[in-house]
Amino acid sequence: MVAPVEAARARRLGLFCIVVTTLGWGLNWPVLKFLLSEVPPLTARGFAGLLAGFALAAFALLRGIPMGVPAGKRGALLLSSLLNVTAWMGIATLGLQYVGAGEGAMMSYTMPAWAALMAWPVLGERPTLGRILALVFGLSGVALLVTGQGVELSWAKLPGVVLLLLSAMLFALGTVLFKRHQLGLNPVVSVAWQVGLGCLPLAIASFFVESFNPAAVSIQAWGAFFYMAAIPLCLCYLTWFTALSVLPAAVAAIGTLGTPLVGVLSGALLLGESLGWRQAAALALTLGGIMLAVRAPAR
Repeated sequence: MVAPVEAARARRLGLFCIVVTTLGWGLNWPVLKFLLSEVPPLTARGFAGLLAGFALAAFALLRGIPMGVPAGKRGALLLSSLLNVTAWMGIATLGLQYVGAGEGAMMSYTMPAWAALMAWPVLGERPTLGRILALVFGLSGVALLVTGQGVELSWAKLPGVVLLLLSAMLFALGTVLFKRHQLGLNPVVSVAWQVGLGCLPLAIASFFVESFNPAAVSIQAWGAFFYMAAIPLCLCYLTWFTALSVLPAAVAAIGTLGTPLVGVLSGALLLGESLGWRQAAALALTLGGIMLAVRAPAR
């Protein structure tokens, strides 16, 4: 009886973590969009991530949790940091400069569809017809979204579309690799290292490619910066990796489906972005495609 009770408890913990992750990451899209109006993208993401990593490391040390990483796990840790943090946050943030917050959320969270396809070479799960249809649905939603206001505007959005889809693919790869090569670290230690290492290249690159004057940043933008460090980069990465460690990959992926919905609705409420029939149809296609991807049985 102990095993079923423990399994049920782990599932409840995982589902709670997914809810926290979905709300925190979804709300971050309009917050990040606003922050980028005053702070360059690499600076915003890089230094917020370093702050989150140091905060988690300090918490671990205060709790007496060792921060050491076994030599055999360092390569996997570095790869996970590059895919799940550096590529995901850096590339997605650059793409968000070309599209709206809700649009960016929808494109980025085609990730479960890509993960379903990548699970074949990484986890040995062959793609089914359902997963192929899922990708068609998801990309159709993206196409509907970015071609709605004329060719000129669509071409202007194209760099953002490419960057956001690339970030989704790399995050999907990081997700399936994480399932195959578990780090075996304390969750706080794991996230502290991954977020810190993943954001370090972004922070370093910002010195060479961006110009930033902290004195010119408003109080509201500083609030957005600290929110991003505390919730999406600190708390939500912790809940995401916790959920991924105790739930099947498909279940964890399903949990991310609410993130673009939260992003679209909060973008409309907080930033006044469009929320018409085209956005609703694109959202339905994208979420429908991702649902097909994660529900389709593996062969």
